[in-house]
Amino acid sequence: MPTPSLKLRANAKPRVLAGHPWVFANEVEALLPPEHDGEVVECRDRADRFLGTGIYNSRSQIAWRRFSRERAALDGAYLRGALRRAVARRAAADCRRLVWSESDDLPGLVVDQFADTLVVQIQTAAMEKRSALVGDVLAELLQPAEIIFRNDAPIRRLEGLPLEVHSRSGQAWEPRWVRIEGFDYWLDLQQGQKTGFYLDQRAQHPLVATYCAGKRVLDAFCNQGPFSLHAARAGASHVLGLDSAEEAIAAARQNAERNGVKAEFAVANVFDWLNDASRAGEPLWDVIILDPPPFAKSKSALEGALRGYKEINLRALQRLAPGGILATYTCSHHMQDADLRGVLAAAAADAKRKVRVREFCHQPPDHPVLLTMMESEYLRGYVVQAE
Repeated sequence: MPTPSLKLRANAKPRVLAGHPWVFANEVEALLPPEHDGEVVECRDRADRFLGTGIYNSRSQIAWRRFSRERAALDGAYLRGALRRAVARRAAADCRRLVWSESDDLPGLVVDQFADTLVVQIQTAAMEKRSALVGDVLAELLQPAEIIFRNDAPIRRLEGLPLEVHSRSGQAWEPRWVRIEGFDYWLDLQQGQKTGFYLDQRAQHPLVATYCAGKRVLDAFCNQGPFSLHAARAGASHVLGLDSAEEAIAAARQNAERNGVKAEFAVANVFDWLNDASRAGEPLWDVIILDPPPFAKSKSALEGALRGYKEINLRALQRLAPGGILATYTCSHHMQDADLRGVLAAAAADAKRKVRVREFCHQPPDHPVLLTMMESEYLRGYVVQAE
């Protein structure tokens, strides 16, 4: 049977022609019937030139996602080869990202490793149809003690997929201590946030800690407390971590006690906390870390998100001591580097502070950026010093 094919519309200017791996539903002449959802489909341009092999879903705005520029089947042999190459790209580590979706030619598949356990997120209909095969190949290649399928991300609804969590063995994965970058963290990989821990920031934790010896450190949006733990071990004189989630603060306190470091944690809305006029007489902070959740979860939300990022950075600069360090990040792929730099510049101007860049920050190499796909780059940040 010939492989079904999509054809680009005459008046469309899709990014796929410049190397992007996606084709949107409004960029093709006609969609294929729903029976092709989750299956392999080819795509051609207006001159009938072959653009590659991809996965298809008529229920998604992203109708086609390329996984190969050649004719290929999304079978066991392909998955085995793609997964081998993905693992080979990563430096050896007990905890790391092993697969980053399109960046590893596996659209909609994310795999994180936590010691002997793999956490898998499946976000496309095609990978969902092959989830058992994905688990089998991962087990064959890496021989983990368990594979947890965290298929509870809301983005699955855009593909018409249900939300669920299960393990490959069918047994519950009990929370336990996992060592990451020199610290023990109490992780619940089956029920915790995302895949259990934000591995994308683990290179930033020790980097920021180099500025913390003898300093007063405010860790805003601290989650499980990794920035705080690293700052405390580096010799900070005082560390305070803030987060609005009570369970995150409870975990941070537990992690600090386990690792024998001194840090305080409090449940608080960071915006309200920084805006509280009663804090005007308190000592300024030498180091402030802003690592908020994504404010811009869609392109339409970007304008409001930019206002939010400016506000939080302005308030931080107003509470920062002369010569102090601000480490600020965004994890929204809708916010480009120019947007973040503009926000920081506007915040610095309003705060009447001269601010110099000390570090340009990005996601680590095990979250590889596909040059022709801006969506694969989502974590950006700056470490700046303010006079």
